[in-house]
Amino acid sequence: MEQRTLLALLVFSSLIVLAEAQKPAIEIYSLHVDCKVTSRFAHTVITSRIVNRANESREATFEVELPKTAFITNFSMSIDGKVYPGVIKEKAAAQKEYDTAVSRGQSAGLVKIRDRKLELFHVSVSIAAASKVTFELTYEELLKRQLGKFELLIKVRPKQLVKHFQIDVHIFEPQGIRLLETDSTFMTNELTEALTKVQNETKAHISFKPTVDQQRANPELDDTLLNGDFVVRYDVKREATAGDIQIVNGYFVHYFAPSEMPVFPKNVIFVIDRSGSMAGRKIEQTRDALLKILRDLRPEDHFGFITFSNRVVEWKSSLLPATQENVASAAAFVQTLSARGGTDINGALLSAVGALDKAKDLPERSVSMVILLTDGQPTSGETNVEEIQENVQKAINGKYALFCLGFGFDVSYKFLEKMALSNGGIARRIYENADAALQLQGFYQEVATPILMKIELQYPENAIEGLTRNNFTLFFEGSEIVVSGKIRNELDLLPVEIKAQSHTSDLTLKEEANVKEKEQIFQDQRYIFGNFIERLWAYLTIQQLLEKAISAPEEDQKALEAQALELSLQYSFVTPLTSMVVTKPADQQQGELANKPTEADNEKPNNRLVGAASRMRTGSAPITRLKDRVRAQPVVHEHPQFLLQLPKLSETICLNIDGTAQPSVHLLSDPEQGLTVMGKLGDGTNQFVQFEIKYVNPPVQIHVSTNGIIVNHNNKNTLLPWTESATSTIQGLRVSVEKERSFTASLPDTVTVKISLVKFPDDFLGLYFLDTDYFSDKVSGALGQFYSKAQFKDNSNINQRADERLLTVSGSEHRVSRMYKKDYRLESAHGPVSCWSTDLTP
Repeated sequence: MEQRTLLALLVFSSLIVLAEAQKPAIEIYSLHVDCKVTSRFAHTVITSRIVNRANESREATFEVELPKTAFITNFSMSIDGKVYPGVIKEKAAAQKEYDTAVSRGQSAGLVKIRDRKLELFHVSVSIAAASKVTFELTYEELLKRQLGKFELLIKVRPKQLVKHFQIDVHIFEPQGIRLLETDSTFMTNELTEALTKVQNETKAHISFKPTVDQQRANPELDDTLLNGDFVVRYDVKREATAGDIQIVNGYFVHYFAPSEMPVFPKNVIFVIDRSGSMAGRKIEQTRDALLKILRDLRPEDHFGFITFSNRVVEWKSSLLPATQENVASAAAFVQTLSARGGTDINGALLSAVGALDKAKDLPERSVSMVILLTDGQPTSGETNVEEIQENVQKAINGKYALFCLGFGFDVSYKFLEKMALSNGGIARRIYENADAALQLQGFYQEVATPILMKIELQYPENAIEGLTRNNFTLFFEGSEIVVSGKIRNELDLLPVEIKAQSHTSDLTLKEEANVKEKEQIFQDQRYIFGNFIERLWAYLTIQQLLEKAISAPEEDQKALEAQALELSLQYSFVTPLTSMVVTKPADQQQGELANKPTEADNEKPNNRLVGAASRMRTGSAPITRLKDRVRAQPVVHEHPQFLLQLPKLSETICLNIDGTAQPSVHLLSDPEQGLTVMGKLGDGTNQFVQFEIKYVNPPVQIHVSTNGIIVNHNNKNTLLPWTESATSTIQGLRVSVEKERSFTASLPDTVTVKISLVKFPDDFLGLYFLDTDYFSDKVSGALGQFYSKAQFKDNSNINQRADERLLTVSGSEHRVSRMYKKDYRLESAHGPVSCWSTDLTP
């Protein structure tokens, strides 16, 4: 029987490779990441060579995590000396091929969003016995400067020893390298010996080439130490001029990043969603972030708060200077923020604009901005998003910048993105993770230090064509402006003039670039990749056309997208307008398709069965043929009783427990956490409808059922109904109810217990845990044992399908199967979750 093995290669400017050590017959004998960064433009080639040492064919899946800002430019497979390339086509044409393939029961691949910074590319292929296959993927991106540094993050997690493992990072910066540093979360003294760094004035080469023995975590085992992040950070030297111009083959790029300039005073209004859906962890993290942001305000800044649910409330009637007294008063106010009610985004934003309009005694030269944080869609006041966008744009009228932060996945990101881009700002999704407060604070740090406004970079009109964006509303310290174009005529000198406003004066900066001298700099082809500035120009132009289309009138969108499509095809970029059709040998399934997702795709549940399972793959699940998937998974839309995210295994377990013969099931106990959880199945149903949660410190018992929640403390019961949102704290234990959605119990530095109220088809409760790294090794119980004692067994010699494995838990063996189950967790994208599924009798 054909067996499958997962090989996963994941990269963020970078790479992760996953290969099941339980199936050593498929061996990664060579893995090379070669990244050339020339003037911030990164060209990365990932090459993985694999051999099938089994006496029968096996199927492997090649996966790469690449930055969301990157465009794939090439992919190929070489099998027994024959090359099978990927072909980039217009999206509709590629989709037609895909639909035809699906109708024949063949598989389809996809690029999907992985997390806040990454998206996943995957493709599968069958490898004959004793055969070799080489995968090669190329992608390109322009590195963005944030807080004074460019960062290249390489996620390394092979999950097996690799004979020839190598990462090479070449950097060439003609301005000169000012700072260069490497960091790693897994580096040991032995691995440090495999790391070399060579640097001169303008060039650097970082190489990481560990031997098999250096990779080994234990001399007697095949476990690998390579499990974590490998980071390269750098910055370039800058003169106090109008920036640096670089020219290759008639194309130029202009980098402008002034420093050591006075910071504009800010007039900032924080517009904070406190509707019912923000209850619990979200409002806690928002409070934490705002308290830190308040401490970062400068004395010359002015600030205000507007909070909103179905009511809009101004903290003060006017903006206040950020004096020590006012900041302390604001911090006390932030501590009182609670969540309940609807979501009046329109009213809140119009109030914020009105407050800026009527503000008095503000610094004459200052920057005014509105920062909106919301986790939902408008449900109160004006609810038509197009009307809200129109109202806000009309009110702001170019006077202020609007930044929109979408918390979680229930927001309409397209709505926020269009509103921000239409008003001189940007949108950003805040992910519902333990570090959400840090994400909020990090975003504020990016926009906290405006040093220029109304910036215009001017070039001779008759000599330049295809100029990218050259007007900018604001420039923040630590970032960088990039402009590119094509030199139309033969020029000896390319002049540039920059006009901008600083805090103290109006600036005019001038520079002239000697074209021949600039061209000469890039003659060393070892450190660059051909016509890189032309490709950088195309990359930047496509990005800006797509961004402009978001906020453009509908009649202009098609023209902008047509221009972006033409460039995408001309330069072979996989963009939101194109797809890559991956070719394979004739005897294998055809029509695998690589699309580029957008951030807005995160909140689109995919309920179609065809192709949905492959789209929603997570972790290390193998991609199966569509016809096999439909036959093997008739319960793809059913909920499991429990979903366990196991950090030690980086896997998700879907677990069903037969507790029908018991009045209650002991699910979890952790003596170090002082936490016990019991559960009870409903009568005539195979889902849990009651949970008992017991804490030792503070001594609290919580009874959660589909009818409501009872909290017992000091023999006093408090009833919390599902019909309204509420939050209370008992000696540090925060208990919150999100109306008709979820219950959360959390203590600082402990595991968070979360329960979803699910109405499909009958009411039941979906239990899961967050921050599971806090579980101790002593955790036990039907669920708890999986967090401390679960291990996949080396079952490579067992005749079984690759979508089945053996899992040992507390000495018992369980055969688990890869399935797609419906996800009841609120933090998920609400699509099918790929998990290892098993049944358990406690």
